[in-house]
Order: sequence, then structure tokens, then C-alpha cells
Amino acid sequence: MKFVIKISLLFLLFFAFLVMGCSENYTPKPRGYFRITFPNKTYKSFESNAPYKFEIPEYSVMLKYSSDKDEAWWYNLFFPEMKGTIHISYSSVKDNLNKYIEDSRSLVYKHTIKADAINEQTFINRDKNIYGVLYEIKGNAASPYQFFVTDSSKHFLRGALYFNVHPNKDSLSPVFNFIKTDIIHLMESLEWKN
Repeated sequence: MKFVIKISLLFLLFFAFLVMGCSENYTPKPRGYFRITFPNKTYKSFESNAPYKFEIPEYSVMLKYSSDKDEAWWYNLFFPEMKGTIHISYSSVKDNLNKYIEDSRSLVYKHTIKADAINEQTFINRDKNIYGVLYEIKGNAASPYQFFVTDSSKHFLRGALYFNVHPNKDSLSPVFNFIKTDIIHLMESLEWKN
């Protein structure tokens, strides 16, 4: 008899907890974002027959863009784990520097439809004869960073970071900040060969 009372009492307690637990409205939790483990920042030299050289991250892969003669020194700096690519293009300057700068600027400002803001950071290294601008495109734009560097007389190098995922500034923000450091390092380590 005592055993039956104990089981009945346990059943009643369990039922009471069940009823009390269901008295509140359930709100589903929002979807979480994947966890990203970033590699250590280490760099290696990228050299080719191009008229420039710079350092790239060890965790990236440099891929030739095209075999076209006009695009001979265009590359894609691919970040496999982050599904991102910096598209790098190079052009020789022949009295057309203003056109290249304006083209770069207009490509950046095409993102104003989705951008919350566009910040420009000037880059000058007189010792290496390198001048440029890093554009930070805030918001859910397709490209969070674009840049160009030039020596103002012979060389013009442009880069644009894109991801092979739907842009979502909240989930990709840590990746944007991580790769921004790599872009700045690329710009700072750049040297013209001739």
C-alpha cells in the first residue's frame, strides 16, 4: 500500500511539474550562426612574373584569373575555409590614372543600394611609392572591402573582396574583420618590381 501511495505521489508531482512547465508561452530561440575558428596570422611571399609582389596569408590560395593577355597579372586570392575571394586586377598606367581611380570609385559606390555607409581610408607609403584607398562598405552589400594602390605613373592594382555566401553582416562580421587585416597587410607589403 505504501508503495502504491509513493508511486501515486511521484506521478502527481511529475504531472504538477509538467503542468507548471507548460503554463508559459514558448518562444523559439533564433537560429545560431556557425562557429568560426580563425587560423594564426602568418604570411608568405607571393611572387610571379607580374610587375608587383606582396605577402599573402598562409591559409589562402592564389589562383590565376585568366590566360588572356590583357589580364595576364590578374589573380584571385581565395580563402577556402571562409569562402571568400579577393579579386585582384592589374593595369599599366599610361595617362589614364584618373580613369582607373574613377572606375574603382564607381564600382565601390554601386553598392550604395545595400550599403549602410562607405568609409574611405587613404593609404600612403612614400618610401615604396605606393598610394591608395581602402573602401569599407558597411551593411549587407556583396563586397565589404575594396581597394586600389598605385605609384601614380606606371602601376595600378585593384582588389575587391567577395564571399560565396548570402551577405549577412551579422554573421560575417568576424570574417570581414579578420580578412581586413590581411588586405591591409597586402597593401603594406606591396612592392613594385620596376
